[in-house]
Amino acid sequence: SAGNRIHGPRGRKERHKLSFSLSIRTISSSHMDDESSLGSDSEMNGFTNDRHTDKYGFIGGAQQYSEESAQDVPPEVLRQREVKWLDMLSNWDKWMVKRHKKVRLRCQKGIPPSLRGRAWLYLSGGKVKREQNRGKFEELDSQAGDPKELDVIEKDLHRQFPFHEMFVSRGGHGQKDLFRVLKAYTLYRPEEGYCQAQAPIAAVLLMHMPAEDAFWGLVQICEKYLPGYYSAGLEAIQLDGEILYALMRRVSPITYRHLEKHKIEPILYMTEWFMCAFSRTLPWASVLRVWDMFLCDGVKIIFRVGLVLLKCMLGTREKLNACQGQYETMELLRAIEPRYMQEGFLVREVLDVPISERDVESEHHVQLKRWRKNRGELHWKSPPRMHGARAIMASEPPSRQDLRQNPTIIVESPLPAPQLQKGEKKGKEEKKSIKKGSMKKTPPPVTEIPNPYNLPGDPKLPLRDPQLPLRYPLPQLPLRDPQPTLRDSPVQKLLVNDTHLPNTPKDSHLPQQPALNDQPALNDQPVFNDQSLLKESPLQMSRQSLSSTEADHQDTYL
Repeated sequence: SAGNRIHGPRGRKERHKLSFSLSIRTISSSHMDDESSLGSDSEMNGFTNDRHTDKYGFIGGAQQYSEESAQDVPPEVLRQREVKWLDMLSNWDKWMVKRHKKVRLRCQKGIPPSLRGRAWLYLSGGKVKREQNRGKFEELDSQAGDPKELDVIEKDLHRQFPFHEMFVSRGGHGQKDLFRVLKAYTLYRPEEGYCQAQAPIAAVLLMHMPAEDAFWGLVQICEKYLPGYYSAGLEAIQLDGEILYALMRRVSPITYRHLEKHKIEPILYMTEWFMCAFSRTLPWASVLRVWDMFLCDGVKIIFRVGLVLLKCMLGTREKLNACQGQYETMELLRAIEPRYMQEGFLVREVLDVPISERDVESEHHVQLKRWRKNRGELHWKSPPRMHGARAIMASEPPSRQDLRQNPTIIVESPLPAPQLQKGEKKGKEEKKSIKKGSMKKTPPPVTEIPNPYNLPGDPKLPLRDPQLPLRYPLPQLPLRDPQPTLRDSPVQKLLVNDTHLPNTPKDSHLPQQPALNDQPALNDQPVFNDQSLLKESPLQMSRQSLSSTEADHQDTYL
């Protein structure tokens, strides 16, 4: 039976190798690795030395990569998409509020593999949940847990994607992280406990992100996207089965009549589809594309995928003639044709299904009312379902700190930080921080008053001919008797009493300045009509008056 799982042109050679390895295993067990396993108890144990891993990490099995089930993106297109997604993740809140349609379109095209884990964490709201509950996962991981729940989890570990290299070894890092995530959830929601369908959900997340991120992604899927799916009684999944059944009447009436005729309940074929989010049904390339759209737009994508598969398998008269009873119909739905699950075909058909979140919600109210009428109230009251990333962000608005991308690996630079030398301009960031830090306004620069008297080291002012009239006439001031000297003037008092000139003893006496009455009378000076010249300061006017007497007193200085 294990040999039939290998497909392709080399199937005969691979089946021969497989039978040879099985015969070796039955003859001697000394050459086997006891810590490894490629499958569950019903699968093949041990592995061959010449195994090949596809680009998704699968060694074999039905979900292994093949060119028929996937479509490759050219490298140059992939690089362009990575640049766009990096920009979106750096400004996630703005993109979700203002350009959500663009985010949805890029999710429909497919998230780049290198950024898929980070994008899933942002779409689901797990990033915000982790930042708001720092240290919670470590706290839950350090606790013991319920022994009954842990025993069930231990039995399910080797059944999750047994042909993936991450979960191939018993006790390997993949199975250990899966155990940690599932145990932490049972402690986080003890009233809900553990459900076997949670294991493949957590395993898919672990293939793309660390254990702590996978835990918060699982929390968001169980509480926001699929609330009540994993609770006791599975009432939520039964209710969604009735919703799928009612939507089938609108999308494919012929399929609906066939299922109603043979009394095939939705719970018989859609339980694994919905509870595992098609992770155990579709080829892996299709699983990733469905999850990209599911985490962006919510559960309506799961309904659309189910409707597409049912319509493709039971939507024509020819196919219905081949399955005349309940058993034949169920066998047909368990073995869906690969062409209907091919990545490109499935995504196109899903996007064309005319089912919106409003249709899902309106049908949910109808079926809930019918459920209460026939079966009574629900025993498990789950929180309201959120239809996609935008609704989750609106219900729990994040802060900029919650969306900040923290580096996973921090490398300290061995070189010291460069220090700015004197006179070197600071960078823009430092200037901004200084402006933000200091709100006080800097005082205006103090203008230096020029000294009207020359110092020994200053160049001497040019001498003025006393016969020439003054260029700037002094204003006519009322004179008092006796006439004040220059020493008694306000300017000279300021200079003598408050100014200590360099290289001059503090107690030295300044030489006596000539009196103002030695100069020609102010009334004898010519007066100009230019009013702008009268606006000179007293200091400048005194300087001009002193320059007129320097011819007679060349040796007088301060």
